[in-house]
Amino acid sequence: MTEAERGDNATLFPQPVGERLRAARERQGMSLAEIGARTRVPLRHLEAIEASNYGALPSPTYAVGFVRAYARALGEDEVALARDVRAEAHDAPRATPRYQPYEVADPTRVPSRGLVIAAAGVALAIAVLAVLWLGSSLFRGDGTPPAAPSVAVAVPAARPSAAPAAAPQVALTATDEVWLRVYDAADKTLYLGTMKAGERFDVPPGADNPMINVGRPDKLQVTLNGSVLPPLGDGRRAIKNVRVSADALRTRFGGNAAGGETAPAAPAAPAAAAPATAAPAAASSVPPAFAGQTPAGR
Repeated sequence: MTEAERGDNATLFPQPVGERLRAARERQGMSLAEIGARTRVPLRHLEAIEASNYGALPSPTYAVGFVRAYARALGEDEVALARDVRAEAHDAPRATPRYQPYEVADPTRVPSRGLVIAAAGVALAIAVLAVLWLGSSLFRGDGTPPAAPSVAVAVPAARPSAAPAAAPQVALTATDEVWLRVYDAADKTLYLGTMKAGERFDVPPGADNPMINVGRPDKLQVTLNGSVLPPLGDGRRAIKNVRVSADALRTRFGGNAAGGETAPAAPAAPAAAAPATAAPAAASSVPPAFAGQTPAGR
């Protein structure tokens, strides 16, 4: 066959787009899988294009798009190939789904296997639940199922737990200028200085056996949980090593400590002065009874 005859045949009987693409791919030594990796077109669609089976593609529009991508991956003229495949896909017969009428009364028709398995599973679950329910009734010693209560049972509301009692609070308030030292059983100073009128010191609730030395006990107001207690002394002399814990004050004042009595009580005999371990903040403010001395710890 001469070249002229081949040209005439190519004009009268053009080679399908799929064959042209396959020939170009084979010339470049590429596999169909490589084309699929480059174009991201599913392999089955590429096979359908090369076989000119356009009925296996979703639509002619998809066929045109897939051919463009295929041609672009090979470096071929995608415009011309897209034009040709549009004509081929338009003329290609497309498979149409066939529907067969389903007659309900047809004895040859049976449910699908999946439907049968699902129905069997549901029936088995119901049977297991029934056996468990009957077994629980037998264990209760009652062959009849228990009747459901007709009246809702009221659930008592949870009562809030009582808050823990607060620790007793002892407060020392100056009614006039007064020198004061507060310390614990280890002779650790909790407060030391001259208080001005209206100043207040709260004895730490966790202090170990707190005690005080005070120059003018009549100018120091002692309160227990907000209740004013009688003065610790009449002010004619300083007092030393006086216990001011909550328990000690209750023991000392009895009913006055519980009820907030303010009647003066008999002054307690002061304890003997002991050697000092801490000097006052200002020597001029230290009462003479404490000059050169510091109350002893317990």
